[in-house]
Amino acid sequence: MPHPRMTAETYPHKPAIIMGGSGEMVTYRQLDERSNQGAQLFRSLGLQAGDHIAMMMENNARFMEICWAAQRAGIIFTPIATHLKREEISYVLANCGARLFIGSHKLLDSAVEAREDDAGVEHFFMVGGIADGYESWEEAVLAQPETPISDEKNGVPMLYSSGTTGQPKGVLVPPADDDVNTPPMASGLGQLFGFSEETVYLSPAPLYHAAPLHYNMMTLYQGGTSVVMEKFDPEAALALIEEHRVTHSQWVPIMFIRMLKLPREVRERYDVSSMQFAIHAAAPCPIEVKQQMIDWWGPVIVEYYAASEGIGATMIDSVAWLSHQGSVGQAVSGEVHILDEDGEELPPGETGTVYFSGPQAKFRYHGEEEKTASAYNARGWATTGDVGYLDEDGFLYLTDRKHFMIISGGVNIYPQEIENLLITHDKVADVAVFGLPCEEFGEEVQAVVQPMNWADATDETAIEIMEWLRERLSHVKLPKALHFHPSLPRADNGKLYKRNLMDEYKGGTRSDDSPE
Repeated sequence: MPHPRMTAETYPHKPAIIMGGSGEMVTYRQLDERSNQGAQLFRSLGLQAGDHIAMMMENNARFMEICWAAQRAGIIFTPIATHLKREEISYVLANCGARLFIGSHKLLDSAVEAREDDAGVEHFFMVGGIADGYESWEEAVLAQPETPISDEKNGVPMLYSSGTTGQPKGVLVPPADDDVNTPPMASGLGQLFGFSEETVYLSPAPLYHAAPLHYNMMTLYQGGTSVVMEKFDPEAALALIEEHRVTHSQWVPIMFIRMLKLPREVRERYDVSSMQFAIHAAAPCPIEVKQQMIDWWGPVIVEYYAASEGIGATMIDSVAWLSHQGSVGQAVSGEVHILDEDGEELPPGETGTVYFSGPQAKFRYHGEEEKTASAYNARGWATTGDVGYLDEDGFLYLTDRKHFMIISGGVNIYPQEIENLLITHDKVADVAVFGLPCEEFGEEVQAVVQPMNWADATDETAIEIMEWLRERLSHVKLPKALHFHPSLPRADNGKLYKRNLMDEYKGGTRSDDSPE
């Protein structure tokens, strides 16, 4: 597999990056030159291999240029989620030990706050404009030579968890090799999914998340073209697939749901026949949603289950899924085990905590003592805290995250099952199910629904949905209350921040506020 600089030598004018909204294009020659200049800038400021930088930007063409500059300089780079608050940003900057921070003029308020806080950062740059205390990244890079630095080494990302259950955790998977030509972390999955120099990859999610970052870097490592959406829009995504003859893409289930809820005439307006692999992960996909996507796009839907820690992975294609509906596949990295509360292995069909053993990346959560992650058990097997079971064929089925499980009257209830059903209702745009404390039963099931149209946020609609659920769900799993909310706190990568909703609804009242 060629490093982007090799593609720049062979196909200098080939598009490396195309921004889906603005149409801005970065050729391989430009990517090579600008990443060289970025690496030169890092060295001129005294940053050496192993040092950390951080960046907080929306999806733009500079994002990947900076990542490749860090990769060529042996720098550990941390993209910061754009939805984080001031205290969280300051914590990440201090925790990762960033010596340099790159902000965006489009996120000016956050950049100003990051500059004001004393997080130990020495250098501040900004893309798309300048602010007090910041230098222009574009101008600083332009002043540097376009030739490679003399001591190139392999830099890697260190990404942070979302922090929904405490402070964000920085996940560091050390580079496999110092050689700058070392393939990126996702290269193994890339081989499974047929990435090559002919690949045109559509990236609809924020680049600061693990999968979009790794898959875009892998696309560029292979010599393909990345089409990056500034922000996901269901119809715009379909239009870009047709316009650029996209061959590969990576999604989360809520994106599938939003495309499927477009009017039929809109969905049928666009030619998606160029798609070879539509990859999805990061969140559970309801069976009905996935079936509809396969019916629409054909047998190109491929799912994998993994984590940014690199502790193992499963994969399932459309053909295998049709005979194992609901599964996330068989192991392609490591071996899957299901353990009970005492750490004993369970037989097929029994539900427990999912662990991986075997060849896997050794990672650590970046903290004061750089401790090995507590996700490893005494046998060296690792977990992300998911709950599920294996069937007789070794296919893994996930039921939910362990800490989301509701125990009501001694019965284990998995919110994912209820959410997967509710999202298929015609009047439901998004949904969250969780448990709230209840004196009689310990916890009781609550559902929060974002309606397709706010005019449907009525008691009559709530009764309609509850009756619909009653026909399809065991009575012990029925929500004790159904609330309407104008917009659920879901990140652009599909992750739902249930903790925020749980805090909001502890009073037991339905939101009657209209959307802003």
